[in-house]
Amino acid sequence: MKWQAKEIDLYLQAKEYVDTAILSLVPINWGSEIKSTVQMGEFITLISDELERQFKGRVLQFPSFTYLKTEGLDERLQRVNALDEHLKSNGFEHIIYVTSDIEWKQIEGDMMDTLLWIPSIPLEHMEQKYKMETLSNQIKQMLPILTNKWQKPKNEEN
Repeated sequence: MKWQAKEIDLYLQAKEYVDTAILSLVPINWGSEIKSTVQMGEFITLISDELERQFKGRVLQFPSFTYLKTEGLDERLQRVNALDEHLKSNGFEHIIYVTSDIEWKQIEGDMMDTLLWIPSIPLEHMEQKYKMETLSNQIKQMLPILTNKWQKPKNEEN
């Protein structure tokens, strides 16, 4: 389910089955790395869209968590953990953060839930067929991580 009014109506009817939040971690940088930053955000948004499509009825895709590349890691961590606490206190058992920004790996151990880091692949010049194939291959690699997370007893989670 997506962050849309009609989808939230569905969520409200079936929220006991929707236990996982998916959030893209998307950097903003209007400096010298603007193109690679935009590509990173575009790629990770497409990955999140595909995860939501694959697991519709089990996950809710939230709007991207955006941050300035110049924002310190401690600030990012504090904000993402506050969001995590809010979502958990409102019924989400699992929070999946998806990013192509390698900087998150430095603080992954301090995050309250699961970080999936996927290196960004530039898709802008790719034909639609190959773009979808590339995304599908990335999702296939994530499926075991998600299904394993759902199968773990609560006391074994991060």
